[in-house]
Amino acid sequence: MRLLFVGTPAVALPTLDALLDSGHEVVAVLTRPDAPAGRGRRTTASPVKERARAAGVEVLTPRSPGDPDLRTHLASLDLNCAPVVAYGGLLPQALLDIPTLGWVNLHFSLLPAWRGAAPVQHSLLHGDEVTGATTFRIEAGLDTGPVYGTLTETIRPRDTSGDLLDRLARAGSGLMLATLDGLADGSLVAVPQPQEGVSLAPRLTKDDGRVRWEHPALATDRRVRACTPAPGAWTTAPDGTRLKLGPVRLRADVTDLAPGELAVGRAEVLVGTGTHAVALGDVEAAGRRLMPAADWARGARPTDGARLGTS
Repeated sequence: MRLLFVGTPAVALPTLDALLDSGHEVVAVLTRPDAPAGRGRRTTASPVKERARAAGVEVLTPRSPGDPDLRTHLASLDLNCAPVVAYGGLLPQALLDIPTLGWVNLHFSLLPAWRGAAPVQHSLLHGDEVTGATTFRIEAGLDTGPVYGTLTETIRPRDTSGDLLDRLARAGSGLMLATLDGLADGSLVAVPQPQEGVSLAPRLTKDDGRVRWEHPALATDRRVRACTPAPGAWTTAPDGTRLKLGPVRLRADVTDLAPGELAVGRAEVLVGTGTHAVALGDVEAAGRRLMPAADWARGARPTDGARLGTS
């Protein structure tokens, strides 16, 4: 089939690579325009754009997918299908109508659970034990289209959203390829999503990453892992500055610390929660590099009874 690949971040690369190596023809790639990135905020091309250019594939980067010139150009490409992985823009119906077999999205949840921009983060935040990926035909609603295929993935106890998304992206590339093969030979029929079990996964904000130490330790652990690497988990240090947090470890044997109260040892730093303590992993103080919590404490020297998250 003649394909338009649609995607932007690194999580889309396994699928793009699989399609470039397949018997299908990727005739063009649609991705978001270059944007500021990193600490220096330098204008940077998307990972998908870089990979497509290296492969010699035409790259389209309209400021808006509603650009009439984009519609005209796509209509000229004689497209059979448009596979999508994390594009990051709303697609108008005028574009959805162009490929003969429509647009197929790879979504990182078992739909209809966790429709929206952050399914992996919400799956971790809410303590799901199993998640997966779904290919479905895009329609006007938010991730509501009929389903072509699914795969399941067990969530591991120490998974961050980055870990889980990486596994789903790699496994999902095979699911997308199988979906396109089935559409090409006519063996695959989309099935409507059930009406029951719908949940929403809006994008997490920086405030969602703030740890509330009065919450139970298990909820704290889930929030930190769900927000790693983005939008980032954080608290405030005893001096009021922001302290970024990496994944923590549960310490159910320590129950005598108040929420946010620090207990600094030579090898670890414990913090009280609404239930039992957690041990901090890597932390990043304002203007400093990422380091083990014990190293941070040796430099910051919090006093006895000092607390995190008080400001």
